[in-house]
Amino acid sequence: MGLVTALTSAIAALAGVYLLHQWLAGGGLRRAKVTRFPVALIFSHPVLAVTALACWAGGLLTGSRVLAWVAFGGLAVTALLGFAMFTRWLGAGRHEKGGRGLPVLAVALHGLAGVTTFTLVFLAASTARVF
Repeated sequence: MGLVTALTSAIAALAGVYLLHQWLAGGGLRRAKVTRFPVALIFSHPVLAVTALACWAGGLLTGSRVLAWVAFGGLAVTALLGFAMFTRWLGAGRHEKGGRGLPVLAVALHGLAGVTTFTLVFLAASTARVF
């Protein structure tokens, strides 16, 4: 299960890096005051995801249930931040001027891989050895 979780998190990360690049290329930082995606939200989502997955890897390597559940909690907050961005994107965010919105396929792939990773980390936390 660890290898599958690593694969799904890598897919989510690659799609997320692509989406961040598209947002930045579309002037995301220059329009920070008027964008539907606040800068703190955009950057806290991946930082928290990477931190949670580092805890998950540590929990997987050591068998620590505490680290596994910390990872799950971090991914839960990450998922909430991602859902906030997704709902904003569903609004006017995906219909930006000149058709420069985020690609639907990349958003769907990122979300699907993220939900799969979230589920697999939950399963890993549930079955982790005690210390």
